[in-house]
Amino acid sequence: MVHALSEIRRILKPNGILIDLRPVESNWSVEVVSSTGWQAAGRLSDLPAAVADDEAAFKAMREAESRGWYIKRAEEEFAFFYYWDTPSEMKEFMEDEWEGFEKLEEDVYKKTSSLWASANADARVRVRVRMLITIWDKRWG
Repeated sequence: MVHALSEIRRILKPNGILIDLRPVESNWSVEVVSSTGWQAAGRLSDLPAAVADDEAAFKAMREAESRGWYIKRAEEEFAFFYYWDTPSEMKEFMEDEWEGFEKLEEDVYKKTSSLWASANADARVRVRVRMLITIWDKRWG
C-alpha cells in the first residue's frame, strides 16, 4: 500500500488532494427499520482478514504521512447503510460478497428474522457500516 501511495503522489498534480474513503471494521450493526423506527438485532463479527486490511490501510497512511508525502486536512466518520427487503436476502448477499470479511452469526440472523417478521409490512433489514473519509493534501518537498 505504501508503494501505491507513492505512485499516487508521483502522478498527483501540484496542490492536488488524495481522498481516502473506506469502511472501517467495527462489528457493524444489523438493524430492522420501518416507518415506525428501527431496532437493533445485533452486530456482525469482523473476521481476521478484514481487521488485517484495516490495520494495513491505517499503517500505510501513517507511513506516507511520516515520510512527508501528505498532510491530513480533514477527517470524518459517517454511517453508510446497506438495505435488503428480507433477512434471507441480507444473509445471501453477505455469504456471496462479504465472505472472509464479515460474519453474520446465527443468533443475530434469528433475531433479525424475528424482528422483521413482527414489524410493519414496510420493514427492511439494514447494516450500518462505519465509514471514514480523510482528505490529504499533497506535500511537496
